[in-house]
Order: sequence, then C-alpha cells, then structure tokens
Amino acid sequence: MSAPSADQMKRWLAAVASDQDRAAFGELFRFFAPRVASFMQRGGLSPSEAEDIAQETMVAVWRKAALYDPAQAGVSTWIFTIARNLRIDRARKDRRAQDGNAALGYEPVELENSAEDETLAIERDASVRRALQSLSPAQAAVLKLSFFSEKPHAQIARELNIPLGTVKSRARLAMARIRAILEQEQ
Repeated sequence: MSAPSADQMKRWLAAVASDQDRAAFGELFRFFAPRVASFMQRGGLSPSEAEDIAQETMVAVWRKAALYDPAQAGVSTWIFTIARNLRIDRARKDRRAQDGNAALGYEPVELENSAEDETLAIERDASVRRALQSLSPAQAAVLKLSFFSEKPHAQIARELNIPLGTVKSRARLAMARIRAILEQEQ
C-alpha cells in the first residue's frame, strides 16, 4: 500500500471521530497496524508482543479519534505516540511484576535503548536543529532560552528587554513553524 497523504489520513481520522466510519478506520488500520508492529519489533519486542501493541494502538485510535488535534501533531505522529505510550505502560507493568519477583529472590532485567531508538533520536535531533535554523534570529533566541536554558518567559523578557507578550508570541510562532517543518519531513 502506498503511503496516503497527510490530508487523506486526517480525513480518515476525522471520519472515524465524527461518524465512526468503519471504512475509514479500515484504511487507517491497513496502513498503520503493520507499521506499528514492525516498529515495535525493531524496538526489541517479540512478534506476538509487537502485534499485541499494534492491535491495542488501533483500538485506542478508534476510541480516541475525537481527541486528535491536527494543530498538535500529524496523524502518524499521534498514532505512533499512542503505540509508544502503550509500550511504556507494558514495560512499567512488566517492571512492577519483576519487582515483585525480586522480592521473591528473582533479579529484574534492565532494558537498554535499542539501536533503532538511538537512530530515531539522532534523526529527530537533526530534524529539530534544521528546523531551528529556519527561524528568525529573534524567534530562535526565545526558543533557545526557553527550551535549552529552561528559563521562564518572564526571565527571557527581562534578558532580551522585550515585553512578555512578545516572548510568548515568538515562542508560539516558532513552535508552529518547527511543527510545520517537521510534519513536512515525515
């Protein structure tokens, strides 16, 4: 199946959200379920565990379609975030079970980041850096102080000698620009 456009995916998800459109959901399922399962396997899950996460993800998509906000993320980002969160929940549940086993004398196993996770993080960081370079110097300065230096907006306003509202506007516009650039790269 060739990749549907971002607009097509949004239309399918909107149809699921508004009308519980099974045909639209079927299209989303056919496209995303195998990709989510494959992603989970590359992340170290067994084929059956990966398939379980993919199924749970698509059930969550069906149930939560009305919660999707296109201003926050692309459809694929939203769906893979659901999958990632389900995997984290499963790992926490497994870890709690292992902690219970440790009390019985069993040693818990530490999970390491997979090569896939590391590669994705490197690619994501590079994409964000490219997107930052496309911002105006004023917007980039606000974002760097806010996110990299972790300074509150009020402190940024004092340091840059600009109104607080200007700091907030620049941050909002910069984030919207970065989001748009990153979604185009998907």
